[in-house]
Amino acid sequence: MIAPISPRNALTIARIVRVNHAGEFGAIRIYGAQIAVARWLYKDCVPMLSEMLGHEIEHCALFRAAMPARKSRPCRIMQFWSLGGWLLGFVTALSGRRAIWACTAAVEAAVHRHLDDQLHFLADKDPELHALILSIREEELAHLDHAEAQLSGEDRFAKALRAAISLATNTLIWLSTWGDSARMASALRQALTQPSPR
Repeated sequence: MIAPISPRNALTIARIVRVNHAGEFGAIRIYGAQIAVARWLYKDCVPMLSEMLGHEIEHCALFRAAMPARKSRPCRIMQFWSLGGWLLGFVTALSGRRAIWACTAAVEAAVHRHLDDQLHFLADKDPELHALILSIREEELAHLDHAEAQLSGEDRFAKALRAAISLATNTLIWLSTWGDSARMASALRQALTQPSPR
């Protein structure tokens, strides 16, 4: 049984859809820029990057379609997601294959953490959105796994790049949700540390 949604939770749900849509749009821009460079420098990377891009385009459309029912709209800082994503994709692609996969690993790891927080929050509040995110999460996890497999024996540059990209991604998510992302992460941590009922 689903409990009635409070105004605060309804606002959080609207922000979840908004930030996920923006994040998918940013990922489209990252992969698009990386593919443009990889076509010239690393043709072997193009098929997987193109597959990931296709997933992100589909995810973006799904989150856009979920907005009206939740009184949500595209993010106000969409230009940061757009320009930032394109610059990140372009610079990492110019920096080499390892930088491409370090970027993917950092972004997807941050996204995966936030999707887990969202799933915990939505479980008893919006089953339809919960199911949508759960299905998308599997493809995002596959992107992360592929990137991690390319980074065996990760060097200092890749680690530093991942840390910087992860910080930037988490900051954009926090700004786009007005801090709701931190509240959801805290709620999940509390739930995981509470003893399970016998």
